[in-house]
Amino acid sequence: MVAETVIAIRGLTNRFGKTVVHENLSLDVHRGEVLGVVGASGSGKSVLLRSIVGLMAPSAGQITMLGTDVLGASAADRAAVSVRTGVMFQDGALFSALTVRENVEAPMRERLSVDAVTRRALADLRIAMVGLPARAGDLFPSALSGGMRKRAGLARALSLDPEILFLDEPTAGLDPISASAFDTLLNSLRTSLGLTVFLVTHDLDTLQATCDRIAVLADRRVLATGTMAEMRDVDDAWVRSYFNGPRAHAALAVAGSS
Repeated sequence: MVAETVIAIRGLTNRFGKTVVHENLSLDVHRGEVLGVVGASGSGKSVLLRSIVGLMAPSAGQITMLGTDVLGASAADRAAVSVRTGVMFQDGALFSALTVRENVEAPMRERLSVDAVTRRALADLRIAMVGLPARAGDLFPSALSGGMRKRAGLARALSLDPEILFLDEPTAGLDPISASAFDTLLNSLRTSLGLTVFLVTHDLDTLQATCDRIAVLADRRVLATGTMAEMRDVDDAWVRSYFNGPRAHAALAVAGSS
């Protein structure tokens, strides 16, 4: 059975002045999978994510998401695709002047025609889904721990019940216990909600714990895709160092013992 492609990227090029970040990059994301995107610093992982979700316009190429050519579509068609996706940026990127509940409600205010009571109930449901206590809804981001901010950012990304979830370094800055708890939460939500996840990360434990496939960015393109085990056989110096180093071995050892 051939997996359905929900994101298809063809010939993508991103330039900043004379600097070429991506050149003729192509990648498919399949429905229901967690795809981890890795690469050395400066390889354009976050730039790729921002290109897909429409936060920056690439210099060339085509991006088809959920059957829509998002670069060539009308504003209305792009908006229709956007409501079917959710994005969590590093550290949650919450609005500091809003409570957690108000942050989660923000996309609903913009995109949904629902009354305030319903909006609040939906926000509280999302807050509970990501494992935050009910009292967290009344807190401001400054009162949250790093792990709680990540979960609040995830709750906001889930606000519109998306089909595709984009996560940018979701476990960066977390202690190992909090990072492992986030991985477990992601796996649970992926299963219960039927999510497709595009995950930018450098965390080998997260790659091993959550990802079906991994895409490696190098030399301005996708160098290789495959499982974490398959990455260990890729003939490239950076990939060998990354996936055959002591941290990779530790991540695989933990997975094998669980």
